[in-house]
Amino acid sequence: MLSDIEISRQSPRLPIAEVARQLGIKAAHLHPHGHYKGKLDLALLHHAPAREPGKLVLVSAITPTPLGEGKTVTTIGLSMGLNHIGQSSIATIRQPSLGPVFGVKGGAAGGGMAQVVPMEEMNLHLTGDFHALSAAHNLASAALDARLFHERKLGDRFSASTGLARLDIDPANILWPRTLDMNDRALRHLTLGQGGPADGVERLDRFVITAASELMAILALARDLKDLRARIGRIQLALDLGGQPVTAEQLEVAGAMTVLLKDALKPTLMQTTEQTPVLVHAGPFANIAHGNSSVIADRMALGLADYVVTEAGFGSDMGLEKFFNIKYRQSGLAPACVVLVATVRGLKANSGLLDIRPGQPLPASLQGEDLPTLKAGCANLAWHIQNARRYGVPVVVAINRFATDSQAELDLLAREALAAGACGVALSRAFTDGGAGAADLAHAVVAACEQPSEIRLLYPDEMSLAAKLATLVECGYGGRGITLSDKARQQLARLSAAGQDHLPVCMAKTPLSLSHDPARKGVPTDFEVPIEEVKLCAGAGFVYALAGPVMTMPGLGSLPAYRHIDIDDEGNVIGLS
Repeated sequence: MLSDIEISRQSPRLPIAEVARQLGIKAAHLHPHGHYKGKLDLALLHHAPAREPGKLVLVSAITPTPLGEGKTVTTIGLSMGLNHIGQSSIATIRQPSLGPVFGVKGGAAGGGMAQVVPMEEMNLHLTGDFHALSAAHNLASAALDARLFHERKLGDRFSASTGLARLDIDPANILWPRTLDMNDRALRHLTLGQGGPADGVERLDRFVITAASELMAILALARDLKDLRARIGRIQLALDLGGQPVTAEQLEVAGAMTVLLKDALKPTLMQTTEQTPVLVHAGPFANIAHGNSSVIADRMALGLADYVVTEAGFGSDMGLEKFFNIKYRQSGLAPACVVLVATVRGLKANSGLLDIRPGQPLPASLQGEDLPTLKAGCANLAWHIQNARRYGVPVVVAINRFATDSQAELDLLAREALAAGACGVALSRAFTDGGAGAADLAHAVVAACEQPSEIRLLYPDEMSLAAKLATLVECGYGGRGITLSDKARQQLARLSAAGQDHLPVCMAKTPLSLSHDPARKGVPTDFEVPIEEVKLCAGAGFVYALAGPVMTMPGLGSLPAYRHIDIDDEGNVIGLS
């Protein structure tokens, strides 16, 4: 089979203006960026073609493994499959971060015959949204340090010289890091302002990857430009010497930050290998943020198609949980059904019976039939089915088929899925056969969307933050509760005293286990999640809890993906996958 990038280059594609025209989008609402991608004007939120709103389909998965489950392939493939059976469909997905592209994961455009094209444009810069967001984020960082410097330099003369009230920023309580869309562990801890008095106030600082920036979460959750501006103004950048928050509004930088994001707020229209429309927008990670595509992209797509297929990051304990408890809570956009992606080999890996290590040969069980190991791993699938059903929507299991799967294994997986409460099970061959390979899954999804649903959330707004975290672990992960560090306990007390208990919680934990420990496979139960630190994301509208050593700035491995990426004499990118 051809490589992903070869398939992308050989696939037929329409000019982006034609993709927009087929959706009923007027030329005035499309801002092309080259031949095959373009920004959609926010006016479409209010001036979409007259039609009934479409139905939202949320794609999640079993607990991820190093083998990959093909969730994005299934998301793209399902949208193509729906069009294949005569239902108009749009996929809404996050924009890839350059960190994983050049690190371990590679691109995030799908794969095989089910991908977004051109895949090199999708994975490399796209329309520059990440760069705009990094610039807006770092503008706030620069403004913060500049204000700190000038207030220190001028002292009591600051207000008389500038006409500005002193903010009295505490350099030991700067809350806003700097950001870079790259994996670079050397930037996790650093000292700023070295050199001399003219070089700023010397202090400790850090970088986070752009996908972990609160600004990225804000971009993904904003309803419109006005909401974006208000959210940015609420960002808490630091504490003053009296312990009170210093916001972007107080620093008078919120307006300029919003200006840098005015075009990034517009979703990017692209297409699949079969010309199915795709909206690509925002890119918050699901282990350190809420891990879903933007509210604006979903709202826009729901006004343009019968079905909108969107993807939640990692397993259902991560992106799906955050979709409901954060994104739905803020947007009111409810899925009509959930699709859980599973693979035979992924469930074998989740059995806990195999020794799978990077750089080592795969166990024989993954290459041939092994029903006992698969049966053990199906406990993880059953947990995710029940977890998705907990939110009150029907669940369809998509079996992403691999050539090594035996018919007996596929039959066993289907039986286990139905026994666990799935309303439908379908094989997906989207990787090899495109939309036709996802037709059975599309039919199952259409049937599931006709079933009644009633959204149920894990906790009410009025519950305390500590109780919400405990409920998330007990009901959302199947554990025994939480243990709080002294620092986290003090932070929760301050947030409660400041009237922030009404906010939802966003847990930053490993995606590789239902627990906080990536070594605990299958369905662990006897565990407590340690909460090391709790941070307020006032603009995003949630409280962010660090469960153990979760890195907000990843590092490159010893064999990074960038080693294989190059360009030929004709300007074609090679080695990207």
